[in-house]
This record gives sequence, C-alpha cells and structure tokens, in this order.
Amino acid sequence: MKEKISAIEQEITAEAITNGEQLEQFRIKYLGSKGLIKALFADLKEVPNEQKREVGQLLNGLRTKAQEKFDSQKEALENQDQEEHKLDVTRPGDAIEIGARHPLSLVRSEIIEIFNRIGFSVSEGPEIEDDWHNFSALNFPPEHPARDMQDTFFIEKGEKEMALRTHTSSVQVRVMENSQPPIRTISPGRVYRNEAISARAHCFFHQVEGLYIDKDVSFADLKQTLLYFAKEMFGEKAHIRLRPSYFPFTEPSAEVDVSCTICNGKGCNVCKYTGWLEILGCGMVDPNVLEASNIDSKEYTGFAFGMGVERIAQLKYRVNDLRLYSENDVRFLKQFTGGI
Repeated sequence: MKEKISAIEQEITAEAITNGEQLEQFRIKYLGSKGLIKALFADLKEVPNEQKREVGQLLNGLRTKAQEKFDSQKEALENQDQEEHKLDVTRPGDAIEIGARHPLSLVRSEIIEIFNRIGFSVSEGPEIEDDWHNFSALNFPPEHPARDMQDTFFIEKGEKEMALRTHTSSVQVRVMENSQPPIRTISPGRVYRNEAISARAHCFFHQVEGLYIDKDVSFADLKQTLLYFAKEMFGEKAHIRLRPSYFPFTEPSAEVDVSCTICNGKGCNVCKYTGWLEILGCGMVDPNVLEASNIDSKEYTGFAFGMGVERIAQLKYRVNDLRLYSENDVRFLKQFTGGI
C-alpha cells in the first residue's frame, strides 16, 4: 500500500497541466468518486490494524497534495485566461453608429414646441381609463357607438368599466377637474382603437389634443390658433379650411384641412386631386363638458382640437403606410436625421 501511495504521489508531482481539459482529467483521475485516491481509501480495510494509522495519514497527505495541485493549477489557468482577454486600452475603439430619433418622436416634439410658443402647457394622464374620463364626462351618450366592443379595448366591464383610452381627451377632463380657468394645455400620448391594421389604420396610434378655456374665447380664436400651427408645421404658404362636422364634446365642430404640401394645392394623387388634406378635428367645448368638470359654462367658453401624430408625420415625411412606424425596420428609421 505504501508503495502504491508513493508511486501515485510521484505521478501527481509529474502531471503537466496546460489547459482546462487536462485539469478536468486530473481531477477525475485522482480526486473523482472513482479516482485512484478513492480506491486506495477503499483498500484501507485490507491493511493490518497496526499499520492503518500510518497508512491513513499517508492517504490523507496524498489527497491534500492532489487537491492543492488542482486548486493551484485552476487558479493559474484562470489568471492566464484573464490575461489573454485583458482589455488593451491602446487599441482603437469600435465605431458606434449614430442613430436617429423616431419620426413620430420628431413630429410630436415639434408639435409640442409650436404650441409651447403660444402658451400651451403639456398635460399627461393614464393610458387605462374609467368610463367617466374616457366617455361620460365628454358628453358621450350611453348608446354611442364608440362604447361598443368593435371600437374600444375594454379591460373590465360591468359596474366600473375600464378601457384603454380611445383619445387623450380623457387627460383634458382630468385637467379641468383639478384646475380652474384660464386653462391652456395640450395632451400628447398613445391611444388605442379596436380597428383592423392596414396602411391607413392601426390599433394604436398617437394623438395631440389641445384645450383652451377662458372668458370670451371664440371660434375665431380657434381658427387663428390652428392657422398659426399649420404655417409653423407645413410652411408659410400653408392654408387651412374648416368643414362642419360632429363630435360629442364640441359644438359647433369642424374638420380641418390643410393645403396639400406635395402639390401646393394644385391637386395630386395624395390629396385625391382636391388640393386639401385632412389633419385634425376641432370645435367649441360643449357646455355639458364644462359643467361636468364644475366649470361655469355661462362665464367661460373654450375650444378643443385633436390631431393624429402619424397623420401629421405622413404629410411631413410623405409616408404612405402607417405600419412602417411600428415595424422597427432600420432601413426606414435611418431616413430620419433628427438628433438624439
């Protein structure tokens, strides 16, 4: 037994370990559950009783020596690996490609900046709304089609209905509930509608809605505000026209068209040869909406408007498919050069 221990000890000393594979083979051969040292301990029962103490001490020393060699070689290999992968600070750095802001972010920021210049603050609210803020406070009657499942993503039905907001007008309600006129604010944000996805429609999109409430606010103020916006966004040559329309929360209401920026109003396939492109809806705030938020409709009047950011971006960048905005196609996004 002593001769076996001595021979294995010499083998351990002579073992050359230069890589991780050899280190693992060393561990299996000497320290594994079926290794040589384990086998020697199993044979210890065959040693005469008077020699067991001495042989046992030799075996313990052998196991300690094998373990120490394994640990030292493992540490040496790890240090060697770290040295090989050590960062060379003198090497030239990898080039980082400069990105660009998303076109919708560019347009949203530009819209906010335009209205900031004429005193509009920015208001934000939750994307999951209750019935009161999303519908009832905005003069939507109980039978209005927008409450039906085909238009709204309802999260909870019943006594307390919760839904993904269908417009950012819900933010305007929250502003009116928590402040008193004069109010001059815009509400940018993402909204959701249960619509089929196509080149002209999507189940989520972005809006910027505006609200101005004060004494003696008139429809003329609304028109001048929107004309200012159109000229700032589309250029000094831009013109607008207003067409009568209907919205539950405004009366009177109108759709706003801007002169086509592609053909300069002469007529093309984009504007369907009319020379005009629809950009937003607007109107005077319905007295019922003011009263629902505890604002005296006999003392105050106001106007509201709402536009789709995607629609404005389409006109500004001549994008013909709404789906491109959310597909994250780098080839599409690289075309926009706005700073980060």
